[in-house]
Amino acid sequence: MAQHFSKRTQSPFRFDIVGSFLRPAKLKQARQQLSAGQITPQQLTKIEDEAIIALLQQEVQVGLHAVTDGEFRRSWWHLDFFWGLEGVQKVAAATGYQFHDEVTRAETVQLTAKISGHHHPFIEHFKFTQEHAPAGVQVKQTIPAPSQFLAELKRRPEQTRVAEFYLDQDDLLADIAQAYQQVIQDLYDAGCRTLQLDDCTWGAIADWQAHPEHLSESLDLEQLKDTYVQLNNAAIQNLPADLVVNTHICRGNYHSTWSYSGGYQSVAEPLFSQENVQAYYLEYDSQRAGDFQPLKQVSGDKYVVLGLVTSKSGTLENKAALIQRLQEASQFIDLDRLAISPQCGFASTEEGNVLTVEQQWAKIKLLEEVAQEVWGHEV
Repeated sequence: MAQHFSKRTQSPFRFDIVGSFLRPAKLKQARQQLSAGQITPQQLTKIEDEAIIALLQQEVQVGLHAVTDGEFRRSWWHLDFFWGLEGVQKVAAATGYQFHDEVTRAETVQLTAKISGHHHPFIEHFKFTQEHAPAGVQVKQTIPAPSQFLAELKRRPEQTRVAEFYLDQDDLLADIAQAYQQVIQDLYDAGCRTLQLDDCTWGAIADWQAHPEHLSESLDLEQLKDTYVQLNNAAIQNLPADLVVNTHICRGNYHSTWSYSGGYQSVAEPLFSQENVQAYYLEYDSQRAGDFQPLKQVSGDKYVVLGLVTSKSGTLENKAALIQRLQEASQFIDLDRLAISPQCGFASTEEGNVLTVEQQWAKIKLLEEVAQEVWGHEV
């Protein structure tokens, strides 16, 4: 007897995206012109608006049920959100983030006051996307996880000035959670019903546990895992019942290179068992991600979106091989609780990954073909 699959009516859908897309050349040029003082912020916003409207049309054309603004208004997937919080400002960093083959631009956050989530600019960004998305299509808002903000504050504490405003870590964690609660409630009031928390902290821990030599200082990794999951849960507790909150777990994505290596086994507890999200978007496009066995620890009826298609290369995956991988994963979690996506966004920063726009859309069409073959009409 053929297996019956439930139709997905909310995120995650059977084939899905993580969030970011390659920036159009005109948008990249406009950001450079703004930096050079050649155009005004208002002129940049107009170009962003036009690019987002065109992107939404393309997303719908390839059959996506949940769309994003491509993160077109951001330079970074995470820092722009942090800079939008009250009490946080943008500053140059001592060094960039170290990736496998490259070092990024050097920017970070610095506290100027206690942290608050009031009047976040992402609210207006969401409203614009919602207003221009076709009827019946869900708009997904992506933001970095609270744990990612904590990690950024701790990255170079002497530069982020945390100690000037928070002598006690519990007070810091409480304010981060409250700031996120404010932003999320404001997004909900603006019409958001699908929120995704993007999170590289678990990939970092997995790497550190596999390669402790990468640590520059001694860390209690078990305590850190507990802190991260408790903070993330505090930020998403007591939210409206019809707000879907998912998370995306990544090992770094910058100009087609990566930061971390290590499977999910070392972080499955508490990530898969205790974090109160509805779904996990998981990077699974390379051997660095390990095997599927940790999926057994995904608790309750949570969904898993397998990032089997890489966003780091334009080479198109083999459809039969992707279907086989889904079947392998179904040995550890029911196929009805699975979906498929790219392993990350196509442009976590404005630089973007090394592939063409045509290759980007071909990968999404491939995801749809795989989903149709695996789950039939219930995509």
